Amino acid sequence: MKPLKLTGWGRTAPTSAQVLHTADVGTIAEAVRNAGPRGVIARGLGRSYGDPSQNAGGVVIDMTALNRIHTVDADAGTVVVDAGVSLDTLMRALLPFGLWLPVLPGTRQVTVGGAIGSDIHGKAHHVEGSFGNHVLSLDLLTADGEITTLTPDDDLFWATVGGMGLTGIVLRATLHVNHVETAYFLVDTDQLGSLDELMARQSVDDERYVESVSWFDAVTTGPHLGRGILTRANHAKVDDLPAKLRKNPLKFDAPQLLTVPEVFPPGMLNRFTGRVFSEVWYRKSPTRKNVVQNITQFLHPLDIVGEWNRGYGPHGFLQYQFVVPFEAEDVIRRTVRRMTETGQVSALNVLKRFGAGNRAPLSFPMPGWTLCVDLPVGKGVHELCEELDELVLAAGGRHYLAKESRATPSVIERGYPRLDEWRKIRASVDPQGVFASDMSRRLSL
Repeated sequence: MKPLKLTGWGRTAPTSAQVLHTADVGTIAEAVRNAGPRGVIARGLGRSYGDPSQNAGGVVIDMTALNRIHTVDADAGTVVVDAGVSLDTLMRALLPFGLWLPVLPGTRQVTVGGAIGSDIHGKAHHVEGSFGNHVLSLDLLTADGEITTLTPDDDLFWATVGGMGLTGIVLRATLHVNHVETAYFLVDTDQLGSLDELMARQSVDDERYVESVSWFDAVTTGPHLGRGILTRANHAKVDDLPAKLRKNPLKFDAPQLLTVPEVFPPGMLNRFTGRVFSEVWYRKSPTRKNVVQNITQFLHPLDIVGEWNRGYGPHGFLQYQFVVPFEAEDVIRRTVRRMTETGQVSALNVLKRFGAGNRAPLSFPMPGWTLCVDLPVGKGVHELCEELDELVLAAGGRHYLAKESRATPSVIERGYPRLDEWRKIRASVDPQGVFASDMSRRLSL
């Protein structure tokens, strides 16, 4: 072990912990059994925005050394994989077999264990559900140092899905994957002039597409408030590709073109730069149909840029993501309006429609609209978020544990009505609270 200072992707609350990096399961189990009063938590690639994989004064297990892909069964559409394998690595290994992960978030730089602990959702939730829906079994190291294999028939399985690492450490998982013909998408793009037009268009025929997401302008006011770009896609078949791509339809190559240096001062994203970015982003995507795009173009444009979070400066940023039922869609409009009225600028904005949730008590998705904005930490941002919290909760919504970094225990308790059910399951396998994180203490989980 060695002491390291850790943050989430938002870089807002650094703390120090003793970090263990090993692929030896016995050593990990020993660290769990011998955890001190501050406990232990697993950490993947650190892409949660807040503090769920930090543990001030305690132990953090860096899982990235546990990175083997054990078996791929192309006929059955299953893969057995260690929890420290990144989705990027797994996706690259699966594509030559014509296999595809049904759920991918906005970055491939997430571990399988992190995907389970956060129950990630991606752009296909309205069709595929969240990541936990596709886990057939998992091996969980519990607080007593023992390893248990769990399936969806077990309550502890569902407490672990979305449980933010607080029920134990996922060591290995068996996943169900889909079959595809190519590594490309056939994309329809709609440029809409207002938030009302965007939401109305997104509500029509969404289930015809396996992937659906919209970007909206959170800076422009007036009749074009919330104007945006709706992009929806299905997996391209070989016959959909131009001749030059048919030669190797499953090829995937997405190099990182640059890494953002640690040079940006606070305030780089402001009304002026936000307005310029929003204008360029809106104009670059006119309405087009049946356009072939590769995986990075459609799903992961930010993966081209390494350490892009540094662009927000040394104070970092918070990502504010919530979901509200479909009948509460006015919360979306009021949120965008309040952002423009208070001068809080966000450029990377996402709006999606969720389908049905799953059995996990702390899984974030439920049928409804989910909105996500990135807000630089600065004057007035926390006051705005507190105001939005009340709008969301009054409408029966909730916040995403993998993204939030400033909520209070009452906000989470009100948003997750099955929290006590989850607590009872967790207490049954970890009565001493061995698994702990900065988030678990902050939110009294």
